[in-house]
Amino acid sequence: MGATRGDGRTVTSKVLALLAAYEGGDGALSLTDLAARADISLPTAHRLVGELVSWGALEKDAQGRYAVGLRLWEVGQNAGRQLRDTARPHLQDLYSLTQETTHIAIREGHEALYIDRLYSTKRVPRASRVGGRLPLHATAVGKVLLAFDEDWVREAYLHRPLEQSTTRTHVNPVRLAEELQLVREQGHAVTLEEMRPGSCSIAVPVRLPGGGIAGLGLVLLSTQSANLRKHLPALLGVAGRIEEAAARPGGGGLVLRPRRS
Repeated sequence: MGATRGDGRTVTSKVLALLAAYEGGDGALSLTDLAARADISLPTAHRLVGELVSWGALEKDAQGRYAVGLRLWEVGQNAGRQLRDTARPHLQDLYSLTQETTHIAIREGHEALYIDRLYSTKRVPRASRVGGRLPLHATAVGKVLLAFDEDWVREAYLHRPLEQSTTRTHVNPVRLAEELQLVREQGHAVTLEEMRPGSCSIAVPVRLPGGGIAGLGLVLLSTQSANLRKHLPALLGVAGRIEEAAARPGGGGLVLRPRRS
């Protein structure tokens, strides 16, 4: 798989490029789309996709398109499992205390990666799922991750083009830098309809052994935005319990070193 072909790229890099085509959340892609996104020829895509289908990494639907296969999904569930398993009972406690959608996320590159989530029975607009990713600057957990990460990570992110998900998304880098400074001073972040109209969020940092940071947050209906901070005691208490659990041997804290931007 590591051998190089005529264009200088290894077969492994081409396979990874094919799998990376699904990072945007697309359910199914045609062979032509896959070849274009991976920047490989159609014959090469046909051969490699066939092997991925045989192994179970991809599945072919009735329309001839390809989606992520069950076997790859099963393998992916192991990512962050130690931290997820450690945090899960405390996440359940937070949900019991608040009855609001509860989640925990880490930074993966320039996005917030959600490793666990418990959904409220309220009809809050959903922006992500377990294993899903959202822009750091448009979510409360993302702002916490940015605010408490290393300075160079924050500076690099602020020099990126900032996607405006809604009319309320904060995309001015100067103002966002000031907001992140305030997040560090206050110890929490809030958003109001920055990712989806109709929802607001609040999050606090979870400091892990080895220098890792996770974001623990709640998502509520935007009509409840005035009461967001009443949940801070519960959030901070649960974050502290996760930190203690992660510090124990096998607690998952040292696993958490996401790739750098």
